[in-house]
Amino acid sequence: QVDVTAMEQLFDYVDVTDSGFIAAVLSIAFNPLFWNVVARWEHKTRALSRAFGSPRAACYSLGAVILMLNCVRSHCFTEAMKSQPKLEGLDCHWAYYSGLAILAVGTLFVISSFLALGFTGTFLGDYFGILMEAKVTSFPFSILDNPMYWGSTAVYLGWSLM
Repeated sequence: QVDVTAMEQLFDYVDVTDSGFIAAVLSIAFNPLFWNVVARWEHKTRALSRAFGSPRAACYSLGAVILMLNCVRSHCFTEAMKSQPKLEGLDCHWAYYSGLAILAVGTLFVISSFLALGFTGTFLGDYFGILMEAKVTSFPFSILDNPMYWGSTAVYLGWSLM
Protein backbone atom coordinates (compact mmCIF):
# COMPACT_ATOMS: atom_id res chain seq x y z
CA GLN A 1 0.00 0.00 0.00
CA VAL A 2 1.24 3.45 -0.93
CA ASP A 3 0.19 6.50 1.04
CA VAL A 4 -0.70 9.15 -1.57
CA THR A 5 -1.90 11.84 0.83
CA ALA A 6 1.31 13.84 0.37
CA MET A 7 0.84 13.72 -3.40
CA GLU A 8 -2.80 14.78 -3.03
CA GLN A 9 -1.72 17.74 -0.91
CA LEU A 10 0.88 18.70 -3.54
CA PHE A 11 -1.82 18.78 -6.22
CA ASP A 12 -3.71 21.31 -4.10
CA TYR A 13 -0.81 23.71 -4.75
CA VAL A 14 0.40 22.68 -8.21
CA ASP A 15 -1.89 22.61 -11.22
CA VAL A 16 -0.04 20.19 -13.50
CA THR A 17 -2.72 20.58 -16.19
CA ASP A 18 -2.03 24.30 -16.61
CA SER A 19 -0.54 24.99 -20.05
CA GLY A 20 1.92 27.48 -18.54
CA PHE A 21 3.15 24.85 -16.10
CA ILE A 22 3.57 22.32 -18.90
CA ALA A 23 5.46 24.87 -21.05
CA ALA A 24 7.77 25.65 -18.12
CA VAL A 25 8.49 21.98 -17.42
CA LEU A 26 9.18 21.31 -21.10
CA SER A 27 11.50 24.32 -21.44
CA ILE A 28 13.35 23.44 -18.23
CA ALA A 29 13.90 19.89 -19.50
CA PHE A 30 14.61 20.83 -23.12
CA ASN A 31 17.35 23.42 -22.60
CA PRO A 32 20.12 21.27 -21.07
CA LEU A 33 19.17 18.36 -23.30
CA PHE A 34 19.50 20.56 -26.38
CA TRP A 35 22.82 22.15 -25.53
CA ASN A 36 24.40 18.89 -24.39
CA VAL A 37 23.30 17.04 -27.54
CA VAL A 38 24.50 19.87 -29.80
CA ALA A 39 27.82 20.22 -27.94
CA ARG A 40 28.53 16.48 -28.08
CA TRP A 41 27.57 16.41 -31.76
CA GLU A 42 29.97 19.29 -32.41
CA HIS A 43 32.73 17.55 -30.48
CA LYS A 44 32.33 14.41 -32.61
CA THR A 45 31.78 16.03 -36.02
CA ARG A 46 33.07 19.64 -35.87
CA ALA A 47 30.11 20.39 -38.14
CA LEU A 48 29.26 23.73 -36.51
CA SER A 49 32.87 24.88 -36.59
CA ARG A 50 33.01 24.14 -40.32
CA ALA A 51 29.61 25.76 -40.97
CA PHE A 52 30.52 28.95 -39.09
CA GLY A 53 34.11 29.04 -40.35
CA SER A 54 35.77 28.73 -36.93
CA PRO A 55 35.25 27.10 -33.55
CA ARG A 56 34.93 30.52 -31.86
CA ALA A 57 32.18 31.71 -34.21
CA ALA A 58 30.34 28.41 -33.74
CA CYS A 59 30.69 28.56 -29.95
CA TYR A 60 29.47 32.18 -29.83
CA SER A 61 26.51 31.23 -32.03
CA LEU A 62 25.56 28.29 -29.82
CA GLY A 63 25.98 30.55 -26.78
CA ALA A 64 23.56 33.07 -28.32
CA VAL A 65 21.02 30.30 -28.95
CA ILE A 66 21.43 29.07 -25.36
CA LEU A 67 20.87 32.60 -24.05
CA MET A 68 17.69 32.93 -26.13
CA LEU A 69 16.44 29.56 -24.91
CA ASN A 70 17.15 30.67 -21.34
CA CYS A 71 15.03 33.79 -21.92
CA VAL A 72 12.19 31.57 -23.15
CA ARG A 73 12.63 29.29 -20.12
CA SER A 74 12.57 32.25 -17.72
CA HIS A 75 9.45 33.64 -19.38
CA CYS A 76 7.70 30.25 -19.22
CA PHE A 77 8.73 29.85 -15.58
CA THR A 78 7.43 33.33 -14.70
CA GLU A 79 4.11 32.74 -16.44
CA ALA A 80 3.73 29.35 -14.74
CA MET A 81 4.42 30.89 -11.33
CA LYS A 82 1.77 33.57 -11.95
CA SER A 83 -0.89 31.02 -12.81
CA GLN A 84 -0.22 28.51 -10.01
CA PRO A 85 -2.03 28.57 -6.64
CA LYS A 86 -0.13 30.40 -3.91
CA LEU A 87 0.69 29.07 -0.46
CA GLU A 88 -0.98 31.33 2.08
CA GLY A 89 1.99 31.05 4.44
CA LEU A 90 4.31 32.46 1.78
CA ASP A 91 2.17 35.51 1.05
CA CYS A 92 4.03 37.80 3.45
CA HIS A 93 6.98 40.18 3.64
CA TRP A 94 9.46 37.71 5.16
CA ALA A 95 8.93 35.23 2.31
CA TYR A 96 9.31 37.98 -0.29
CA TYR A 97 12.53 39.32 1.24
CA SER A 98 13.90 35.81 1.83
CA GLY A 99 13.23 35.06 -1.83
CA LEU A 100 14.92 38.31 -2.83
CA ALA A 101 18.00 37.44 -0.74
CA ILE A 102 18.20 33.92 -2.23
CA LEU A 103 17.77 35.38 -5.72
CA ALA A 104 20.57 37.90 -5.03
CA VAL A 105 22.97 35.19 -3.84
CA GLY A 106 22.09 33.05 -6.86
CA THR A 107 22.66 35.98 -9.20
CA LEU A 108 26.03 36.62 -7.56
CA PHE A 109 27.08 33.01 -8.19
CA VAL A 110 25.85 33.03 -11.80
CA ILE A 111 27.48 36.35 -12.72
CA SER A 112 30.75 35.65 -10.92
CA SER A 113 30.91 32.21 -12.56
CA PHE A 114 30.42 33.79 -15.96
CA LEU A 115 33.12 36.39 -15.27
CA ALA A 116 35.55 33.70 -14.06
CA LEU A 117 34.91 31.39 -17.04
CA GLY A 118 34.34 33.91 -19.81
CA PHE A 119 31.87 33.41 -22.64
CA THR A 120 33.50 30.35 -24.20
CA GLY A 121 34.15 28.76 -20.81
CA THR A 122 30.52 29.22 -19.86
CA PHE A 123 29.02 28.18 -23.18
CA LEU A 124 30.72 24.84 -23.84
CA GLY A 125 33.87 26.09 -25.54
CA ASP A 126 35.71 22.91 -24.56
CA TYR A 127 33.46 20.96 -26.94
CA PHE A 128 34.66 23.28 -29.71
CA GLY A 129 38.29 22.73 -28.77
CA ILE A 130 38.54 26.09 -26.97
CA LEU A 131 40.24 25.16 -23.73
CA MET A 132 41.11 27.30 -20.73
CA GLU A 133 44.76 27.47 -19.78
CA ALA A 134 44.14 26.28 -16.22
CA LYS A 135 41.32 25.09 -13.99
CA VAL A 136 39.38 28.01 -12.52
CA THR A 137 39.75 28.01 -8.74
CA SER A 138 38.88 31.63 -7.93
CA PHE A 139 35.57 32.77 -6.45
CA PRO A 140 32.94 31.32 -6.71
CA PHE A 141 34.67 28.05 -7.64
CA SER A 142 36.65 28.31 -4.40
CA ILE A 143 33.34 27.93 -2.52
CA LEU A 144 31.28 25.57 -4.69
CA ASP A 145 32.06 22.92 -7.29
CA ASN A 146 29.22 23.98 -9.60
CA PRO A 147 28.38 27.60 -8.76
CA MET A 148 26.56 28.24 -12.05
CA TYR A 149 24.12 25.37 -11.39
CA TRP A 150 23.68 26.22 -7.72
CA GLY A 151 23.28 29.89 -8.59
CA SER A 152 20.65 29.19 -11.25
CA THR A 153 18.76 26.95 -8.85
CA ALA A 154 18.88 29.67 -6.18
CA VAL A 155 17.62 32.26 -8.67
CA TYR A 156 14.57 30.15 -9.51
CA LEU A 157 13.95 29.24 -5.85
CA GLY A 158 14.16 32.89 -4.83
CA TRP A 159 11.92 33.89 -7.71
CA SER A 160 9.40 31.25 -6.63
CA LEU A 161 9.32 32.54 -3.07
CA MET A 162 8.88 36.09 -4.25
